[in-house]
Amino acid sequence: MSEITLPTVTTAKGDLWVFGYGSLMWRPGFEFEERVPARLVGEHRALCVYSFVHRGTPEQPGLVLGLDRGGACRGIAFRVAEKNRADVVANLRAREQVTSVYREVMRSVWLENEARERVSALVYVVDRGHVQYAGRLSLADQHRHVVQGHGQSGANRDYVTATVKAIEAEGFRDTQLHQLATMLHGTHAPAPAEDRENR
Repeated sequence: MSEITLPTVTTAKGDLWVFGYGSLMWRPGFEFEERVPARLVGEHRALCVYSFVHRGTPEQPGLVLGLDRGGACRGIAFRVAEKNRADVVANLRAREQVTSVYREVMRSVWLENEARERVSALVYVVDRGHVQYAGRLSLADQHRHVVQGHGQSGANRDYVTATVKAIEAEGFRDTQLHQLATMLHGTHAPAPAEDRENR
């Protein structure tokens, strides 16, 4: 459960496991050899990160997922071939660490395969000391941020909806995310600022 230094994660021998719990579940964006449902204990999935780039702006932050302390999280473990590990880590850092809101750590995850083996996986855990750490927001506050959020990767509501679909495809539910998705289903996105000005 130690912090990773750049040389260690990029030059270590053997294949690399990466644990996805949000958009990595439905859009990993890297080459992998194996994709296995997995469970991580000690942190839980939460919309606890203000998004200033991918799904929002500093002026109108969206919300994205982070792993926060306590509980457990079901997600997907991806096995990356040793020859690709440096490229995949570079790809993940460019994607996840735009504002350094996550800590890059190794965690034990339990694969939900026949062997039920435990592996050490690369995981992005929220940095609670970062300005973008939102903490535990009410469902109403989450809804407000997600409805307004739109960034370089698109609408915040699409991120939430896609993650819920990915979770359902694995045969389980995330109660709070599902509640939020239900609320979003009946909410229309606000018009972009330039459209409102032209009305």
